[in-house]
Amino acid sequence: MSDRERQPPTLRRPLPERYAEAYLSDGPSLVALLVVTSTAFLVGVRFYVETMPAVPTLLWPLYSDSPTAIALVTLSLASLLPNLDRRLRDGPINRPLSYLHTLAFVWLVKYGLWTAVALNLRPGLYFGFNAGALYDYWFIIGTHLLFVLLAFAIPHYGRTTRGALGLSLSLLLVNDLIDYGLGLHPPLRYEPGGLLPAITVVLSVGVVALAAWQFASLTDEKDNQNQRTVA
Repeated sequence: MSDRERQPPTLRRPLPERYAEAYLSDGPSLVALLVVTSTAFLVGVRFYVETMPAVPTLLWPLYSDSPTAIALVTLSLASLLPNLDRRLRDGPINRPLSYLHTLAFVWLVKYGLWTAVALNLRPGLYFGFNAGALYDYWFIIGTHLLFVLLAFAIPHYGRTTRGALGLSLSLLLVNDLIDYGLGLHPPLRYEPGGLLPAITVVLSVGVVALAAWQFASLTDEKDNQNQRTVA
């Protein structure tokens, strides 16, 4: 076992590499996870179905925040299929994938946290222990916090670039503008007012900063590969 594998979880790598390797390098585990994320995407879309006809079609990906996050991570995970039974660090690395992995990470973290925040700004409308609250509060928050956990697996195989980070921040801020400027935020039981939009913008900036810290740079990775080739 290498020194890298013996390292305990850190702030930069809260999900140990051995867990990411165990689930994402193994064929049955990865396929099972893809089935779960694909199913979660359909469940997420169903939440928006009633309100989507009133939203311009081209804005659906920015309106249906959680399904978009799940769709992105499903594509990100699917990029590992050619790498089965090999180390995650040996997976495909290129510029288009760096954009995909970065977008998947920021969308998962932002909307995993946003959901928990949004429901707890007005807990009286959601919190409880009756049958409705078990789904509308506990299940929704629990599943969305799993978004964050899943996101931290991505830096074990993904890389980022300044362009990917810049595009991610731009799209997240455009999403915020559409959500609150046009009133196309996810359905809530209350009016968002000023606090929730402010928190949402802070999340947008924060998750991109987090991605910049979490991910290794694609440029650095290529430089290392070139050095190994020369050696």
